[in-house]
Amino acid sequence: MTERETVLLREFKGKLDKLINLHLRMKEEKQLLIEEKLQLLEQVRLLSLKNEELVRKQEDLKFAKSLLGAGEDVHGAKLKINRIVREIDNCIALLNK
Repeated sequence: MTERETVLLREFKGKLDKLINLHLRMKEEKQLLIEEKLQLLEQVRLLSLKNEELVRKQEDLKFAKSLLGAGEDVHGAKLKINRIVREIDNCIALLNK
């Protein structure tokens, strides 16, 4: 093997080693990004559940405010709720027949 071939072979091996090291680093970075993606997806899922819960609570509050009405007292709201519960009980009784 000539001196020039030896030098070229050494340069090739050096570049190949750099390429292998770069590949390994990219592989590690890819794994870290995959793990980060999974964590973010879980965080999105949890925040979505929390959002759904807050939306339900908001709807419940709107419903409660609508039952109270404008300027009505708590006693009137209780009467409305009792009337609604009786209507529901009647419907259940009809369904059970």
